[in-house]
Amino acid sequence: MPELELDSLSDAIRARFAEKNAARDSAIRLSRELIRLCSEGIRAIHRREWEAAEAKMASASAAADELRGVCAGYGDLLMSGYTQDALKELVEAYTTYAIIRDQPLPTPHALRVDDAAYVNGLAEAATELRRFILDILRREDGDAAEAERLLGWMDAIYDKLVTFDFPDAITGDLRRRTDVVRGVLERTRGDLTTTIQQQRLQAALRGWEGKP
Repeated sequence: MPELELDSLSDAIRARFAEKNAARDSAIRLSRELIRLCSEGIRAIHRREWEAAEAKMASASAAADELRGVCAGYGDLLMSGYTQDALKELVEAYTTYAIIRDQPLPTPHALRVDDAAYVNGLAEAATELRRFILDILRREDGDAAEAERLLGWMDAIYDKLVTFDFPDAITGDLRRRTDVVRGVLERTRGDLTTTIQQQRLQAALRGWEGKP
């Protein structure tokens, strides 16, 4: 009978929807948890609390693995905005740590992320470098050479990002983030240049004061 056939079909579809809805709820929860852990890891990086940062990043990696597991079999959930945003934060944390600690950059394969999440995370890492550079410049014993090294990374990242001339549907809104990096880079270069000029002037004045 038509009603029995429709009942069977609708029950099966309803069960699959229920499974996917449960997976979606878990994916949203885990995405929020992953973003929180990455944010805490980045805060620890800025405080130079390396062990704490590494612990948070390890927890974030575990949360990312759990998130991927929940999304297994649901490609649309894995590629959804909230999931990819969370994985982008993972890239941001790991690449920020690697650059500041002068270590090799982790690859998309190593982090198990989509290319779009990787380049967008790298863009946000570049903006985090500004904050670290400003912290260096505010310190009385600030290492200008280290600040210049990090500025070099910001410059290099921007130079690569502008070469990805693809639609936002492919790159995940990379063009907008690249524009942000450009503005942050220009401000940071100006701040660093001003600070170095002031340091040189102060050194020259001290030299003149020390002359008989």
